[in-house]
Amino acid sequence: MRPIVLALVALALGAAASPPAAAQSETDLRSRIERSREREHALAGAVGRLGELAGRAGREIAIVQGRLAEVEGDLASAEAELASTRDRLFTGRRRLLRLQERHAEGRDLLAAQLVAEYKADPPDIVSIVLDATSWADLIERMVFADRIRERNAEIVARVRDARVRTRHLASTLGRLAATRREAAQAIAARRAALASMRDGLAARQATLVSARAARQQALAGTRAGRADAQRTLDRLIAERERAARIASQGPGGPWAIPWPIVQCESGGQNLPPNSAGASGYYQMMPATWRGLGGSTPQAYQASKAEQDRLAAALWAGGAGAGNWVCAGMV
Repeated sequence: MRPIVLALVALALGAAASPPAAAQSETDLRSRIERSREREHALAGAVGRLGELAGRAGREIAIVQGRLAEVEGDLASAEAELASTRDRLFTGRRRLLRLQERHAEGRDLLAAQLVAEYKADPPDIVSIVLDATSWADLIERMVFADRIRERNAEIVARVRDARVRTRHLASTLGRLAATRREAAQAIAARRAALASMRDGLAARQATLVSARAARQQALAGTRAGRADAQRTLDRLIAERERAARIASQGPGGPWAIPWPIVQCESGGQNLPPNSAGASGYYQMMPATWRGLGGSTPQAYQASKAEQDRLAAALWAGGAGAGNWVCAGMV
């Protein structure tokens, strides 16, 4: 190694001190990006599944909404029937009151008639004829007697009819009352079922919307974090490439490997073989040179372009840095 090269080693060591830290940061960023991608994939899958569930829930909601419309129709019909039943009950009760009044009047009238007939002497045809003052009076007395009998018979029939109708209406009112209770119970049960279905649908919709919103928010946050890490990584790569370009520049450059290594190995000179046999700008051994496909027996005998090309292949983006002793120093 030449003395001038030794004088520059310290400067080269200082210039090359930052890449390991940058490389470590780059590794962390790549790991972070990969984890973010995996999380994005999982979250996207979860959002998709929740979307399918939301779609399925929407179809179920549409079906239930149809059933709810039918139930609403049934409720409207039941309420109309209940209102009609109430009207019939009201009308029936008024009619029952009137019949009860007529029953009482007929009963009282019949009782009074029977008492009057009991107290009076029973009329017969002889007394009617003897008491008549004329033929017209006789006819009138006989007609009057017939009317009394017909009136009594009418009163009896009316009382009996009122009694029958009163009993029938009472029975009808009892059935209507039972129908009313059953209708009220049916309406209460349907309303309870309707409220339960609505509550269940509302809770299910809220759960799906909340879960999907949470996954979407997490996905957006993960994507934003990955984008930030990617930007940071891109800056690091750009800085590294810029540093590599700067490092590869030197007298006679650009060089296929960092200039500090070239400077340490050959000082940027196309040197003949040393005691170990290494020669050229990159101090390559004959066996290595031939293994890379060198066109000349020794590296220094080839053009700089060929040496650059084969040195770059050996360097392999830094993977082959171990082929140069100075790479470990810088």
